[in-house]
Amino acid sequence: MHEASGEVVLSVEGVRKKIGRKWIINDVTFDVRKGEIFGFLGPNGAGKTTTIRMLVDLIRPSEGTITVCGYNVNRDPEKALQYVGSIVENPEVYTYLTGWENLQHFARMQPGVDKARIAEVVDIVRLDQRIHDKVSTYSLGMRQRLGIAQALLGRPRLLILDEPTNGLDPKGIKELREFIRKLADEGLAVFVSSHLLSEIQLLCDRVAIISKGRVLAVGGVDELVARNSPYVLWELEPLSRAKQILGSRSDIGLLELDEVTLDDSIIAGMGTNSLITVMEEDLIPEIVAVLVTDEVEVRAVHKINPTLEQLFLKLTEGETID
Repeated sequence: MHEASGEVVLSVEGVRKKIGRKWIINDVTFDVRKGEIFGFLGPNGAGKTTTIRMLVDLIRPSEGTITVCGYNVNRDPEKALQYVGSIVENPEVYTYLTGWENLQHFARMQPGVDKARIAEVVDIVRLDQRIHDKVSTYSLGMRQRLGIAQALLGRPRLLILDEPTNGLDPKGIKELREFIRKLADEGLAVFVSSHLLSEIQLLCDRVAIISKGRVLAVGGVDELVARNSPYVLWELEPLSRAKQILGSRSDIGLLELDEVTLDDSIIAGMGTNSLITVMEEDLIPEIVAVLVTDEVEVRAVHKINPTLEQLFLKLTEGETID
């Protein structure tokens, strides 16, 4: 994963939001650094969009501070938000205009954005072949890229994307992922919210996991995933003897199928003689030798790396997420 330079572009400290008598956001704290893709992960209704609306000064926090490039978003919004480009929910585009005309329209609202800058962002988002076509002819992925072009017009240092892959097909998601990585590699700080665990794991360098308005964990994706030991799937004969051997070890946990989160493709391939354990992978050769010595036939051993999904379920005590 990409290593960020350490320069903090966005800082969120102790942010809380109360609506009526109810606290809907509780003590959200994280920072986003130059050149990194930071994921904001949680199920729908967890507080992601409310937090994002506070980041761009659409609503005000009840407590806490949000700063962009050192400027307080609430006290000095004009200075802070000049460094921010954002797409919150769906990008606003006029379908009866061409892509170029859309960008011209938004450029008029920002000082210092000339025709050369419009051409530059068109090139960045790779829409040069279709920029003079009407937006009504664009695919969803192209509209998303046009929205990002619009967000980049003012040369932001922070790009905020709320659920950017919503509605995209697998090819569109892959293209968007590569494109966002390229922006980060060029020094932009990118903040991406999503309810899709696999997306965050593939795309992001660091992640904050939010549930019910509270941040449960912040850290590098690899570091958070590493908090979970891998599952090891065994196919063994005879199964009863294998269970006795594995169950007698304090360094191995035997799991029932309903205790684990596995891909359907893995579950479909499991035979009747399958066992799932949680254990350190370094132990596998030793355990294979013990089983074989005890005349247990080892037909297959399959290591399943931990995922953010497992961590999420552990942290939220089973709250569902796509």
